[in-house]
This record gives sequence, structure tokens and C-alpha cells, in this order.
Amino acid sequence: MTLPIPAVQQALKKDGLDGWLLYDFHGSNPIARRLTDLASSTKLSTRRWYYLVPAEGAPRGLVHAIERHNLDKLPGDKQPYAGREQLAAGLKSLLHGMKRIAMEYSPGNAIPYVSRVDAGTVEAVRQLGVDVVSSGDLIQRFEAVWSDEALATHRAASERLYRIKDRAFDLIRSRVGQPTTEYDVQQAMVKWFKEEGLISDSAPCVSAQENAGNPHYQPTATVCRDIRRDEIVLLDLWGKLATAGAVFADITWVGFTGSAVPDTYAKAFAAARDGRNAGIELVMNAAREGRELRGFEVDRATRNVIDRAGYGAQFIHRTGHSLGEEVHGNGVHMDDYETHDERRLIPGTGFTIEPGIYTAEFGVRTEINMYVGDGRAEVTGPMQTEIIALL
Repeated sequence: MTLPIPAVQQALKKDGLDGWLLYDFHGSNPIARRLTDLASSTKLSTRRWYYLVPAEGAPRGLVHAIERHNLDKLPGDKQPYAGREQLAAGLKSLLHGMKRIAMEYSPGNAIPYVSRVDAGTVEAVRQLGVDVVSSGDLIQRFEAVWSDEALATHRAASERLYRIKDRAFDLIRSRVGQPTTEYDVQQAMVKWFKEEGLISDSAPCVSAQENAGNPHYQPTATVCRDIRRDEIVLLDLWGKLATAGAVFADITWVGFTGSAVPDTYAKAFAAARDGRNAGIELVMNAAREGRELRGFEVDRATRNVIDRAGYGAQFIHRTGHSLGEEVHGNGVHMDDYETHDERRLIPGTGFTIEPGIYTAEFGVRTEINMYVGDGRAEVTGPMQTEIIALL
């Protein structure tokens, strides 16, 4: 992508920052490489480079002499350096007049998706008297916001995932009592992905009974089990259209291979569902009221409900993640558990809410996708209200 300099400068002023310093060494910062369009370049990039977008004035860069043309497509002057003394002097010159800048840094590595700049580089900048803060919200604005076209691709992918989910449950229903493995169902779903024109970074998760208690269980041809009568079956599937700029949809539903869902399973699912709904309600209310909301708050609202229902110890992952061109996008995550995500939910972004409850005997999860617009927020697909009895 081409970095929209005027929009970046406007955002910097709004956040009270003097600049945004993009830095990379040998591919260590994929965010900076994407924002400067180096990720799609065939040029060698084996030396440190810096590109500063100030809140006022023209951007400027610092590049190694043997790779001095790598940032040529970006506006502003680029100063070459060769030896380490020139690098130190060049960085000091580059940051002249800066007091507070953003970098791909996260205090305490609280948000690993953002924390791409090594500690030594942050130290080098701070030694020049410049305060470094996280670029997390800036990244959201310029990497996680969906265009209208991207939102349309999400809706299309979501509709197709729901069709695949229904076909998978129909297949399981028709095969109850016959030898059918988790892997069999997964591979049928992989075929349907191709029929629907969806691509993904992984085959869907299909897990029965105790395997559903493992949130990232994946069946294989050699490691899987039969799906038997009167068992939980969890389907987790994610995908996007095979077009440029398409963004992911990601859903999880739970079925039961019997006619009456046991109370043990139904109560656990009800707790996850009620937690999910609390998170949804918080997001919708904040969007409608124009109130600032941060990712950790959504996780807290969801988790509090599950804690009160007595399942807190069995909810062992964050409430949700950003969605983008990668299934785990670079926007805010709904997380106050694995990390403390203080990034704001901003208009134009999408994410999941997916609480789950996991035991040694079974697991349940309900996963929906949300989109935040201007003054509104919505769930972009149907929501499961109870475990589906398949017989």
C-alpha cells in the first residue's frame, strides 16, 4: 500500500505525537514493510532503514548507502549512511526536533502483534531524548480499517461459511451411527471451500467431545477420532474470497449428535452465549453513543458473565481478535486476559467475539463477527443461541 502522508499527519496531530518512525531490519518489522510497500518489492533489504513521517513538514528517511534507493517511491529526502558512526549521526539528525514519536513498540510486549521494533533500537531513540510510544492505534487506522469493498468481501465470505457449516452438520447428521471421523468431515469442508471460492491459511477445525476441549485441535489423517452418537461436535471455520483486498470471516458453531442436549453441555454453552451477548451489547452501545471503547473492556464484559456463571477457570483464551486480510488482523483484539489491549475500537474495523468453555470431557465455543461503523456496530451473521441437536 502507499502510505497516505496527509492522513497520517492528521492522525499524529490528533494523538499529540510529533511523528511516526517506521523502522526495519532484514524483514523484522512486517508492518513497516507493508506500509512503505517494501513487502511487495523485489529489492534486497538487508540493512537498517528508518522513515519518519512528522506531524508537520515533509517526511524524511535514513537508508544504507548500498540500498539507498529502497525508499525512493516514498516522498521526502533520504539520507544515506554506511558506517555505524554515520548511522548514529544520521539517526540524531533524522529525529531533530522530535520529542514524542510512535514506533511499532508495545510496553512490556503487551501486544505482540504490534511489538516489532527491538529493545535496542527503542533504547537508541530514547537516548536521543525522544519518548517512544506505541503505534498501535496508528496501525489500526492505516492497516485495519476496511473499505466498503472489503466489507462486502467479508459479508460474502460469511454467507459462504454459514452454508459450509450447515452442510457439515447435515453430513454429520446423515452419518450418525456409521464410521465417520473428524477428519472425514474436515476434508469434506475443505472441498466445499473450493466450491464456494474461499481460501484460508488452514483447514477448518472439527472436534468431537473431549477434543472440543482443546481450542486449537486439528484432526489429521492419522490423529483423529470417530464422531459417535450423543457427543458434542464443534466446527470452527474461517476463510475469505480469493480476491485482492478481501478480508476474513471466522465463525464457530456447536452441535450434538443426539436428540436432547444434556444439561451439562447446555449450561456451559449458555454461559458462553450470555458472555458473548454482553460483549456485543457493550460494543453496540458504545458505537451508538459515540463513546470511546477499548479492547480490554469488551473482554472484561464478556468474561465477567462467564465468571459469574462459574466457568471462569475454563475460559482460557482472549474473547476475540481483529479480522483483516489475515484471519488475525492488525487491529484491536478483545483481550484483557492474554494481553491488556488498550487500543480503541475505531470505525471501519472488524473483529470476532468468541468465548469458549473447555474441560477434559468436552468443550463449547460460540464465535461471531462484528463490524464497527460510524455511530453503529453490527453482528455480520446469524448467532447461535443453543447447541444444535442433530437428531
